[in-house]
Amino acid sequence: MRSDNIKSGVAKTPHRSLLMATGVSKRNIKAPFIGIASSFSDLIPGHIGMRDLERQIEKGIHTGGGQAFIFGVPAVCDGIAMGHNGMRYSLPSRDLIADCVETVAEAHQLDGLVLLSNCDKITPGMLIAAARINIPTIIVTAGPMLDGESKCEKLTMIKGAFEAIGKYRNKEITEERLLELEEASCPSAGACQGLYTANTMACLTEIIGMSLPNCATAAAVSSEKRRIAFESGVQIVELVRQDKCPLDIINKDSLRNAIIADLAMGGSTNSFLHILAIANAAGINVDLNDFEELSHKIHQFVKLEPSSNITMTTFHNAGGVKAVQKELLKSVPEFKDLEGVILAKTSEVVKNAYVDKSVIHDYSEPFTTKPGLGILYGNISPEGSVIKISAVDPSCYEFVGTAKTFNSEEEAMTALENDEIKEGDVVVIRYEGPKGGPGMREMLAPTSLLVGKGLGTKAALITDGRFSGGTRGICVGHICPEAANGGVIGLIENGDKIKIDINKRTLDLLVEEKIIEERRKKLKPFVIQNKGYLGKYAKTVSDASHGAIV
Repeated sequence: MRSDNIKSGVAKTPHRSLLMATGVSKRNIKAPFIGIASSFSDLIPGHIGMRDLERQIEKGIHTGGGQAFIFGVPAVCDGIAMGHNGMRYSLPSRDLIADCVETVAEAHQLDGLVLLSNCDKITPGMLIAAARINIPTIIVTAGPMLDGESKCEKLTMIKGAFEAIGKYRNKEITEERLLELEEASCPSAGACQGLYTANTMACLTEIIGMSLPNCATAAAVSSEKRRIAFESGVQIVELVRQDKCPLDIINKDSLRNAIIADLAMGGSTNSFLHILAIANAAGINVDLNDFEELSHKIHQFVKLEPSSNITMTTFHNAGGVKAVQKELLKSVPEFKDLEGVILAKTSEVVKNAYVDKSVIHDYSEPFTTKPGLGILYGNISPEGSVIKISAVDPSCYEFVGTAKTFNSEEEAMTALENDEIKEGDVVVIRYEGPKGGPGMREMLAPTSLLVGKGLGTKAALITDGRFSGGTRGICVGHICPEAANGGVIGLIENGDKIKIDINKRTLDLLVEEKIIEERRKKLKPFVIQNKGYLGKYAKTVSDASHGAIV
């Protein structure tokens, strides 16, 4: 065992003495040492229930014959960080989390890991760490939040809270109703209720094979989640005994499985960033071309909030990830039958899976033959950009509008709040990319306000920043190159015409090339932030089309 490096032999007497100081018994000093990396926090709804799950995992580890050690990692709530300077720290926290897990696991020579996660950057950060360290690992995602409800209206964080602001400003609801929605939209612990980034990454973790069946969708406050946590603790000891490591599970086929499922379900656009970063950490050749290739083949046969009113609770009851896997195995040749942490092929795990066809359609009868996500290229995004096709009304698949440019999210929000954005406009938000932000902030506040004001099918938004999984409407993000790297998005001027064509997968500035080049000559060099964690991040981060890898 790896932990023999800190506990075996006469020379390790001081090490054993220090371990015994933590309460490890003479009997358990010989057991596999399993770390529980927990992102528990009182600050984040998705994480407030983790103390209980830590105990369940710990019980499972000891039941399986291991010795558990809990340690903490940081976590950021994107919803709370949204719309101010704090969001600059969200994406960079992904790499910080991976560094923290790697540091503790390597410094203490742990034999295995259970990574207790939830929410947007924590789960991918832990997957990156698992790929880097490559010791037996299981990920436990803490689960989604219960649906909100007020006056018999089903609510989610997006449609009950964020979009309510636009409705209030449009005088569609009263201040009293706004406050009712505020209080009722997020009724429990858990990741926000739709297929936003947190739940997208939880589902993809289960698809890849790094968490137990049903882990992604079992509610955070359910007994089922507690049982999954316990069984994950038992199972990790078995993985250590069999020396089954993440890179036995995370490979090109399993990452392409994740991409296929993401396209079929219409997940968050942030998954592009995270899958590319996980592939990089694992040394696997998966890039934007894999997304582009598969996006022309995969139909969307699941449609969840924010693209519909179906939440994670309903999706779980309809069969969840297992039902999606069952349908993909049956209908999509590119989707491979692989073994994960459960030590059984997917086909064995899902053969008796329940499927509610009203929620999870047959692949032959999809919601749309278009995928949930798409890559757009053109003179604005020669290296790619991302749109959540499932969240766009089909009547808007071709959109030509007039540019209104803003050099920060705050500038755009002010214009939206002052009713300066009208039908036919394309809101351009730039200098919000990985380097330019720095940190590539999510634009959920302006996209939600756009929809809340009734402009979701009448105006568009493009950015070198990114979106929450809760974003809907004609919204294009991850534009590469970003403005800070001299991208064309930084050369757009007010009044320019922009064309978004989802059918042709293009994003173009309708301005002559010679005019664009004249503007480029006048562009002032971008000055990178030079202090603190964000300063270090800005100097080392790659572009979004490579996963914003540090």
